Parts: sequence; C-alpha cells; structure tokens
Amino acid sequence: MTGSWRGSLRVRHTLLFGLMFLLAGSVVLGGVMILVHNTMDYSLSVVFARKLEKYSPSTEPWVANVVSADEVSKQVIMASMRDNLLVKGGLTLLAVCVAATAGVWWLSGRLLRPLNMITETAHRIAGRTLHRRIELAGPPSEVKSLADSFDSMLDRLDEAFAGQGRFIANAAHELKTPIALNRTLLDVAMARPDSSPQVLRLGENLLAVNQRHERLIDSLLTLARADEAVTDRRPVDLAQLAGHALDVAAKAAAQQRVQVQAQLEEAPVVGDPTLLEQLIRNLVDNAVRYNHAHGFVRVQTLAEPRQAELIVTNTGALISPAEVPVLFEPFRRLTDRVGSARGSGLGLSIVRAVAQAHGGDALAIPRPDGGLSVRVILPRGDAPRA
Repeated sequence: MTGSWRGSLRVRHTLLFGLMFLLAGSVVLGGVMILVHNTMDYSLSVVFARKLEKYSPSTEPWVANVVSADEVSKQVIMASMRDNLLVKGGLTLLAVCVAATAGVWWLSGRLLRPLNMITETAHRIAGRTLHRRIELAGPPSEVKSLADSFDSMLDRLDEAFAGQGRFIANAAHELKTPIALNRTLLDVAMARPDSSPQVLRLGENLLAVNQRHERLIDSLLTLARADEAVTDRRPVDLAQLAGHALDVAAKAAAQQRVQVQAQLEEAPVVGDPTLLEQLIRNLVDNAVRYNHAHGFVRVQTLAEPRQAELIVTNTGALISPAEVPVLFEPFRRLTDRVGSARGSGLGLSIVRAVAQAHGGDALAIPRPDGGLSVRVILPRGDAPRA
C-alpha cells in the first residue's frame, strides 16, 4: 500500500500543486507585509510630524521628550501590526492552502479517472480474456486517443490468438490422423498369425514410438490451450482430481516399486476441470517416473482462507537449486534424472502454464536427499472477493 501511494500520480500532482500554492501564497504574504510596513511607517511619521510642527525644540525643551515618546509609540504600533498581520495572514494562507490542496486532489481524481479505467481494464484483460475493451466515452482527447489505440491493439491480439488457436486445432488433426493410421496398421500387422518374432519386436518398438508421439502432441495441445484464456470455469475440488490421478498412476507406481502417500483435504477452486486434471496427472506421473525403487510419492491438498494448494513430493535424483528453473522450460530435461529419456520435457511447463492461466503459480523446491517438491497455488473458489 505504501509503495502504491508513493508512486501514485494523483498524490504527486496534489503534493506538487499544494507546495507550489504554499510557496506562492508565502511570497504574496511577504510582499503584503512589506507594503503594509512601508505604508504604516510613512503614515505614522506624517501624523507625528504634524502634531509637533508648531513647536520648536530650541524654545520648548519638553518637545524632545514628546518626540522620543512618539517614536516609541510608533515602534509599538508597527510591531503590533506586523504580528497581527503575520498570525492572521498565516492562518488564512494555511486554510486556503488546505482547501486548494483538497480541490487539487478532487480535480486530479477527475482528470486521472480515464487513466485508472484503462489500467483496470488492462488488468482484467491480462488475467481473464482478450474479448473485453475499454470503449472510453467522451470528446476527443489525448486520453481517449490512448484508449482507442489500446482497443485497436487488443483487436489485433485477439485476432492473432484466434488464428493461432485455429492453426493448433488444424495441425493437431493433421498430425494425429497419420499417427492413428500408423498405429492401426501396426496392430493389424502384429495380429497376423504368420508374423515373425522380428516383426513383432519391430512392431512393439514402433508402437512405443507412436505412443510417445501421441503423448507429445497431446502435451503440446494442452500447453497451447493453457496459454489461452480459461473460459470453461466451474467449481472443482482438487482433492477429488488428485484422488483420481493417484488411482490412474497406481499401476505404474507398483511397477516402479514406489510407495504412494495421500493427504487429501477438500480444496475448492474455480477453473477448467480438464486442464486442472491434466495438471495433477502431470505432477503425479512425473513424481512416479522420476523416482527410484522403494521411493515414495506424497500428494497433499490444502485449503487456505484465500487459496488452495496442491503439493506433490517425491524422492529421486539429487537436483541443484540452480537447475529448478530449467524444469519449467518446454523441452528441457535434466539428463541425470531417471527416466528423462522417456519424457517429452513438457510436464512441468504444462503445470505452470495451467496454474498461471487460473491466476495461480507453480513452485518447485529440491529435496536435500534427492527428489523434488512441487507446490501449486490456486485462488479458492469460495474466497471472498476484495
């Protein structure tokens, strides 16, 4: 809050104009005091001079005493006038300065309201969708020109993202069709009774490669979809999704001889169920795959007042803290991780993309004795709105 007030354009304008008004008022008050002092000094000198002009100091000795008393009276009157003007003028200046500062604060708020509207709309668009526009009403001005330019930029961005989505959908269809055809041909060839052992081994290897390509395409599609705005938002419980992901990964965990531990509390969020399920499955699959025999995978879901958390911890190879950022980059894998050759390098990239698309984030912390702890933070579905 302190930083926002310190950098507020409205606060800076108010302080600047208030200070300028105070300085200008102080200069005016000082000039008025000088003019009044000179005027009063001249006027009192004239009055006292006329009072004694018919007497001569040489013939009337008491005149000197009268002149001295008049001079003292003059100084007293001048000092009283100066103090009175300084106190009352200063208080008046202070009151007018406060009123002017309040007026500048109100006027700055009125002038900066369009800019605040543009900022708020930009924040909503950045966090939600590109379909909203500012549509600032009013006569032509610099601020309206800025808002119209921003709307035009959003139109172009919206068209670009829509074209990218269409390209991804078409590319996915074109890529998945021949892969599905290859899988069908391999299944038919391997099912023939006269297939030799060499053909069967070759078919199994080709099917494994084919399956890896299918997973890669599905991961790319999920990553592309996560980078877009999430439109299908529904209440979801992370605990239920995590339980389903653990059931699916139970067989692979048994084959890897990995112990699975679950501490699932109700953790409601609002988001895309498909993307959130893919997020959890990627974390659980990675935790099982990049593990060692007799290791463990622990999945936790927590509900805080304003956020829900998913924590997936697993044993495995030692990971340096400097290598953690690499894990979240697409197609980047650590060569010393067990099973890294079987992965596509998109698992944690998808996790972070899905989390950020829902207004959250994903963090990873290496365990001292090997393995990784990944923490996903998402806004709660029932959290009170600010």
